[in-house]
Amino acid sequence: MPRELEFKVGDKSVHPHHGVGEVTAIEHREIAGQRKAFYTLHLMTEGTKVMVATDAAAKLGLRRPVSRRESTKVLDILRDKTIAVTSQPWNRRYREYMEMLNSGSPYEVAKVLRDLSVIRGEKELSFGERGLLDKARNLLVGELAIARRCKEERMQTEIEAILGLGA
Repeated sequence: MPRELEFKVGDKSVHPHHGVGEVTAIEHREIAGQRKAFYTLHLMTEGTKVMVATDAAAKLGLRRPVSRRESTKVLDILRDKTIAVTSQPWNRRYREYMEMLNSGSPYEVAKVLRDLSVIRGEKELSFGERGLLDKARNLLVGELAIARRCKEERMQTEIEAILGLGA
């Protein structure tokens, strides 16, 4: 069982499905007769609030943002044009990419973004794949901007330049 993560108010965190958030409060609520603590996260890209039970944060995949050094490794994955998922047809690829995104790993998210960018250069992506491409890009932009201490717009431009993507 993963050990409990400890965040304090003001800490940045990465939610595997929503991206970067800031811990704005640690609240206590009574649920099913038990008092539980929750992190309240303000999600940077969505501008919404999410509550995560502190004792389930690690299992969910809530984690600290990558370091600057780790962000360089993520960008290296984007530069490498090796395709990680070679499954056919598109719906099988879609499932594999969903698993990679849901892992919460920035390295896996980078592979999804890279693969779909390469495929997009060769043929049209399905509607679902275009959604995955956008989600992967949004997840990485927010986290890498924090790791590299720059604005999201600058990070977006850098990633698009690496991948040859348009906005």
